[in-house]
Amino acid sequence: MAEQETRPKKKNRRQRYFDYSLLAVIVFLCCFGLIMVYSSSSYAAQVKTGDSLFYLKKQGVALILGFVCMFLVSRIDYHKYAKVAVLGYLLAFVLMILVNFTPLGIEYNGKKRWFGFGSTSLFQAAEAVKVAVILSMASLVNKFSRKIDTWKAQLLILILQAPLILLVADNNLSSGIILLGIVFVVLFVASRKKLRFFMAVAIVAALAVFVTVFSDKILELHILKEYQLERILLWKDPTSYALEGGHQVLQGLYAIGSGGLFGKGLGESMQKLGFVPEAQNDMVFSIICEELGLFGAICVILLFLFMIWRFVVIANNAPDLFGAMLVVGIMSHIALQVILNVAVVTNTIPNTGITLPFISYGGTSVVFLMVEMGAALSVSSSIRFER
Repeated sequence: MAEQETRPKKKNRRQRYFDYSLLAVIVFLCCFGLIMVYSSSSYAAQVKTGDSLFYLKKQGVALILGFVCMFLVSRIDYHKYAKVAVLGYLLAFVLMILVNFTPLGIEYNGKKRWFGFGSTSLFQAAEAVKVAVILSMASLVNKFSRKIDTWKAQLLILILQAPLILLVADNNLSSGIILLGIVFVVLFVASRKKLRFFMAVAIVAALAVFVTVFSDKILELHILKEYQLERILLWKDPTSYALEGGHQVLQGLYAIGSGGLFGKGLGESMQKLGFVPEAQNDMVFSIICEELGLFGAICVILLFLFMIWRFVVIANNAPDLFGAMLVVGIMSHIALQVILNVAVVTNTIPNTGITLPFISYGGTSVVFLMVEMGAALSVSSSIRFER
């Protein structure tokens, strides 16, 4: 009887995972952002500089640098970032002190937000701080993992982050809100006790309603800065303050309304012809709505939702708590910034000067966003799965 040949069974091999879906949506959003930057800024660039490609060229250079940074960061084992979390936080703290209290802080539109020398601005300081806070939050949650459910540990983390957040919020309230939101979301996800977080949200919502209803009396008490309350008044009734600042909001709403279901067509916006100031920045979503309509706007939002879903997948499968919290911090940053930008453009909340990630014009923003994407991809490449 012939001996039967037996083949050895293949053993399960652990394969490296890389989130190509996340990479694809990053590339698509960046390319779409270049198209919208050119579409929304070509007229203004031609009038101001004589070169309709001025903003597109600058954004393109920033994107190239951003992709290089993303590639380099993604190739580094993310565990090494935990070792420099404290140093990163301290450097961010020193950076904000230099920007707020020394000549190295360059003033633009009445706010010292840029770090540079003389009249040359290098980068917007708050964008670097966001990366530092995400990194430090992941490190702190990992360090206090056994006690993270206790209010003492959560309060300690808030106290440690508060000085940096306050320094940023002093000249950049919108970035301060995002930083606080990142801290809140990371703690919410890390903690198993959620009730205190829901109570905090309820208190903040009640406070926001109170400030909105009694904004006139609060203005007399000088509790908030005058420009902050002016934004609330503009938000409540932009038509009554069209000459004082409501013009941008109104023109943005006109752009959204005139777009209809499928828009006027790419490059056919009327509001970008000087009606919406700096249309390529905070208000680029209104130009998307005008040129691509409600359909195009929904597609953009769905792309961001897909990106957030990929972050959730990576965080759920991360090898350790530090990696999971690092991705959660990045996810919260993107989600908060998208929500706030769309809410501002649609006049759902007062104007806070928030850019739309990957799409709005801004070299500093896109470079540091790509650094965060590199960190998320680094975590994804550390995931192992059985084959």
